[in-house]
Formats: sequence, structure tokens, C-alpha cells
Amino acid sequence: MTCLCGGLVLSLAWTSPGFGQTSSTEPIAFESDTTALKSDITRVQPMTGIVLWHDHEQAATDAIAMEFRYCGYDEVVMADGTYDFGAIDRVLKEVAGRGHQAVLRFRFVYPGKRTTVPACIRSQPGYQETIANSEGKKTWFCDWSHQGLQEFTLEFYERFAQRYDHDPRMAFLQTGFGLWAEYHIYDGPRELGETFPDKAFQERFLRHMSATFDSLPWSISVDAADNSYSPIEDNASLLALNFGVFDDSFLCKQHAKYNAVNWGALGSDRWRRAPGGGEFSYYNRRDQKLALSENGPNGVGFEEAAKRFHITYMIGNDQPAFQSIERIREAGMATGYRFRILRAQFRQVKPGQANVMIELTNEGVAPIYRDAYLAAGKVRSAESLRELMPGKTRVYRIDSVPLIDVDRISIQCDFILPSQTISFNASTD
Repeated sequence: MTCLCGGLVLSLAWTSPGFGQTSSTEPIAFESDTTALKSDITRVQPMTGIVLWHDHEQAATDAIAMEFRYCGYDEVVMADGTYDFGAIDRVLKEVAGRGHQAVLRFRFVYPGKRTTVPACIRSQPGYQETIANSEGKKTWFCDWSHQGLQEFTLEFYERFAQRYDHDPRMAFLQTGFGLWAEYHIYDGPRELGETFPDKAFQERFLRHMSATFDSLPWSISVDAADNSYSPIEDNASLLALNFGVFDDSFLCKQHAKYNAVNWGALGSDRWRRAPGGGEFSYYNRRDQKLALSENGPNGVGFEEAAKRFHITYMIGNDQPAFQSIERIREAGMATGYRFRILRAQFRQVKPGQANVMIELTNEGVAPIYRDAYLAAGKVRSAESLRELMPGKTRVYRIDSVPLIDVDRISIQCDFILPSQTISFNASTD
């Protein structure tokens, strides 16, 4: 039996009765020869790849699957304290219109700019921001001693989660404090409890985020490993939270001595449950120009580093100036998950119905971080692909499939756009 589904040609054949266990961390021995399957992954998979900013002139390319945007809290919360997510919805609609998902980062502080603390908080008694030079620019810093700002921050993400936690237009959320929300103030007034949240509030914030978001993966900067800023290092209960990590100076010269150490401090196995991402380094023009060259800007190629750090996505907004779209696509396809069907078999269990067994492996560098399921027609496997780690193989069972659908194999996910498809490789005889 042969099927053409989503550009994937699958040829399946009936098996003999009794095909063994339904799920395993190791491949199982099928009771008949593997049937011929032929399909190829030809594009960057949803929720993976190189990321351009939403306003990039080439953002419409199919060489990417996601777009990035900084967001201000005052874009959502009006001067009278009311919430209006219209600005965020417009961004998500625009990005989705290009067939992409969004990576959003909310920030309070940006060099050379006023804070995005809503006016309803700034006007409260006792709130006083600090103005100082940072990165050579006049910059406004939040007043983290103010209880109103702390409570607002917790409330904001609760409201955001209520609206977007299951929105397929969103791929990932980034958050944090300090310059660019990157968990540091290297240049400027760094005072915990004043211009940067104290450790007690940070701990409260992290636990609140973990409890608030059920589906949407959220991440903080790798610089949160610095115990001069944060309470995370050596705190087992905080390290157990399912936050992801973004590295905003990926492939910089000092990456092995500093960034990589921070990745390890935040949990060397964090990638098993939460995404690793970031942005190519802007320390110098060389870092950007050579980010996707064979040996990278400092002797380590992107594909090698992506494998080592289990990278799912990487912001590379300047890359179209230095690399072809095809190279950007190629690099994007070296990130995240990459599924291959090794064998697919089915047997009739009663008139008009069959059970399907599929042996699947993950040839990528990371797992998929939202639930996705193998499906035959409209019937899904009971088990999500989320737990399938790189280099591992598992057998999935799909029960009670109408006979007319047994050869309509796909991967279904409720957290991607209708225009997106999770593809898979298959090439067996």
C-alpha cells in the first residue's frame, strides 16, 4: 500500500499478528521484514533553526521557521493600568502570515532608552528610576526596590500565559532582567535590590514563571549562572525548574572559558527538558561575518557547537549580509530535532480496523519541546515524541486505525501553524 501525504511517500504492508511491545527505549524486533518507506526532510523544521528579526527585509524566506522581536511591557499595559495585547497580536499575526512562529523577549532596560515600565507603575508614590550612562548612552534603570514593580512583573506574566501559553503562533518566550533582559548590567549602575532585582524576588519570579506556564517554553540568559546577580547557582530546587537557556554571545572568542561554563552551571542536561538557543556574538564584526563559516569566527563551526550545546534555535539577523539563504537554511537544519522512521508496520485487529507500529529515531541534536504525535490518518499515538532524545529510538503504537488510514502517516502537533509541517526522513527497503 502506498501513500503520498504532505510530500512524503510511504509504502507499508500488513504484518503478521502479534507484533510485540508497544513502547521501548530500544528498537524491537519486528516479526516480518521492514516495508519500503521513502521520504526526506527538505526544509527547516518548526520551532528550530536560524532566526531573523521580524522586521528584516528577508524575513519572508522559507529558510527560517521563526522570527524574533523585543517587546516592551508598556506596549501591553496602558497608563491607566489596563491590559491591551493588541500590539502583540499584530506582531504574531504578521509573523504567522509569513508562515513563521515568534520568539519574543520582553525587556525593561535597553541602552540609550527609557525603561518600558508602564506609566501606571512609574507614577506610584516612591518609585524612582536611576539615570546613568551605559554602553556610552544615557540609560534609564528600573527601581526594583519598589513593591509595585515587583507585583506588576508577576501579574504581567500570569496575564501573558493566560492568553498565549497554548497559542501556536508563539514558539518560545525569553525573559530576564538587566540590559536587554540578558541578566547583567556590565556597564552602568548594578545594585541588587535597586537597579537589578534582589535574589529573593528573582527566586520568587522564577518559581512563578514555572508555575504559570504549562506549555510555552520560556528561557533566561546563560548569564543567570553568575551568582553575583542570581540565586540559581547551587540551588537545587531552582535548577530543577524547566527554564531554557539563551546565549546572547554564541561562538564568541571567550565562549569556552565563560559561556560554556555558565551552560554547565545551569545544568549540563537542561537541554533534555528545555530549549537551548541564543544569538550569534556581536563582540566584533568578525563574529558576525564568520558565524556560519566552516570554522566559525573563532575556530569552532556552528554545526559542531550546535551539537555540543544541543541548540534548537539561534538568532542570526545579520547573516543574510554574509551568507547565502541556502547556507542559512543548511545551518538551521542542523539544529533541533530530526526524526527518521526506521520501520512502519500494521496488522488488522478486527474488520475495518488495524493497529500500527512505527519505529522512530531522533537524528537531531535536541528533542522537540512541545507535544507532537505520530498519527495514522486522524488517530494519534498515545505517547508524545517529546521524550525522544537525540540518538535514541523508540517504537510507537497507534491503535484502532481505520483501514483506509493505515498508510496515511504523519506527525501532528497542536503547537505549530496550520501552514507548517513536521517532516521525517525514511529510506528503508
